Amino acid sequence: MTSGSAAVPRAPVRARLSLAAQRLLPQHALSRVVHRLTRSRVAPVKNALIGAFVRRFRPEMGDACESNPRRYESFNAFFTRALQPGARAIDREDGAVVSPVDGTVSQIGQMDGLTLLQAKGKSYRLDALLGGHREWIERLRGGAFATLYLAPHNYHRIHMPVAGDLRAAWYTPGRLFSVNEAATRAVSELFARNERIACAFETGDGLPFAMVLVGALFVGSMTTRWHGEVTPCRPRSARDLPVPSPLQRLEKGEEMGRFNMGSTVVLLFPRDSLAWLPQVMAGSPIRVGQRLARLGVVP
Repeated sequence: MTSGSAAVPRAPVRARLSLAAQRLLPQHALSRVVHRLTRSRVAPVKNALIGAFVRRFRPEMGDACESNPRRYESFNAFFTRALQPGARAIDREDGAVVSPVDGTVSQIGQMDGLTLLQAKGKSYRLDALLGGHREWIERLRGGAFATLYLAPHNYHRIHMPVAGDLRAAWYTPGRLFSVNEAATRAVSELFARNERIACAFETGDGLPFAMVLVGALFVGSMTTRWHGEVTPCRPRSARDLPVPSPLQRLEKGEEMGRFNMGSTVVLLFPRDSLAWLPQVMAGSPIRVGQRLARLGVVP
C-alpha cells in the first residue's frame, strides 16, 4: 500500500454529526431494542417494519424463496431471507476465490506487513482486527485482503469463498459504529474497534484464510453455522468459540453465517497466495459466487 500527497477528504458535515451522535448513544442498548423489535411476530409490528424498509431501500425480492415481504414471520426472517436455488451462480473453477456476499468492495489489495487500508488516509492493523490471536496473525501477515460492505438492501447471508474446514473462531467485543463509506472515512481503525467474529479456515491443501464479520450500529446480532447466534451476548468479553469435531468441510458457496442487519466482511488470505482480478476494485458491486481472485497466481 502506498500513500499519496493529496489531502485526505473529510466526511460531509452531516456524516460527521451522525458519527458524533453515535459516540454518545448507548450503542449496544439500542441494538438490543432493535434485536427484539425485528423478531416480533405481532403482525402490525412486523408488517410496519417490513413496509417501511421496503419503501426506503427497495430490496430485490424476485430471487427470494418467498417474494412477498409480508409473508415472513418477522422482520428478521424477511431481512435474512433465503434465495431460490440457483439464484447465485458459483464459479466452480479450481482456484477461483469467490465473493462470500452480495454488496460492494470497500477496499481490496495487499497488506503492508500488519497494515490494512481502511479508506484514503486511514488504516488499521491486522493484530488489532484479529484480537491478538498470534497464530493467525502470523499466518496472514502481509497477505491479501478485501473489505466487503453489505448495504441494507443487500442479501445478508454469508457464504464460503473457497472450500475449507473451520480451524478456529473467536468473538471480540467492541463498539457498534456504522460501517458505511462516510464512517470508514471518519472513524479511525473502525473495523478493529467494532464488535466482530473471526472465523479462521484451512483449505484441503492447508492454505489458511479467514473471514471477519464486523458488527455495526443496530447489527447487534451475528450468527454462524457452527455457533448459532453469537451476538448479542453478556458479558461482552473476548472468548474463543468451539470448533466442531470431527471437522466438517464446507464447500465453496455454502452458507457459513448471517448478519441480522447490514455490515461488513473482511476477507483475509496469506502472502503470495492469490491475485485479485484487476477489474475488481474499490467501489465494485459484487454478488455471492462471483470470482474475485485466483489462488496460486502471485501478483
